[in-house]
Amino acid sequence: MKRTDFLKKGLIGMGSLVAVPTVLHACSKDKDPFNEKEELVECELSPSETTGPFTIKTPSQLMRENIVGDRSGVAMLITISVLDKSNNCNPLSGVLVDIWHCDAQGYYSEYGNTSLQEEDFTQSHFLRGRQTTDANGNASFISIFPGWYPGRAPHIHLEILTVNETSIRVSQIAFPKSVCDTVYTSTDYKGEADTLNTGDSVFSDGVDGNMTDSLTGNNTDGYTLLKTIVV
Repeated sequence: MKRTDFLKKGLIGMGSLVAVPTVLHACSKDKDPFNEKEELVECELSPSETTGPFTIKTPSQLMRENIVGDRSGVAMLITISVLDKSNNCNPLSGVLVDIWHCDAQGYYSEYGNTSLQEEDFTQSHFLRGRQTTDANGNASFISIFPGWYPGRAPHIHLEILTVNETSIRVSQIAFPKSVCDTVYTSTDYKGEADTLNTGDSVFSDGVDGNMTDSLTGNNTDGYTLLKTIVV
């Protein structure tokens, strides 16, 4: 599906979450990250991180572009670009990308009634999804900006898998504090996160490889997130 069609189809019917933010690339304003691969200074494997306690239970059933479900929050278009280190970091097409993250209040779908999360969302599947990378190695999702929960900095989980569902790499995406602070002033969120990236145990070995490549937009129009994952 063309990116323009993806945006038109995915954002229709989302109420106030309909404006598409302008894409600004962190490295060059002259290049379109959806049409060509940016040159990387170094081709390093993306950090390998834990899947966490709230992994997707039935990812094959969640093949979808729009993962918002019934959740509310600041709109976000997430594009994951997968590169193959063993092939000169060329785009890797035809692999599966799974992503999952908490809602604006810090709750995960598919879990609940436990010490980790008292609220019961065991019958819900919001903010979880799977896509297959296109010829340029890209997979996009329409979501909302994730909230936070005690002890973790704001983050998104992701896993790259072969078409046979063999895991290639599990990682997490971190966010700049300044953007989080801005988003968390919105009414759907619960204020400033209690844990910084530097105080998060998952990112204790360094957060540079986890940080978003580009994150642009505003609370009214939504945000565009671009992240390159090298596998």
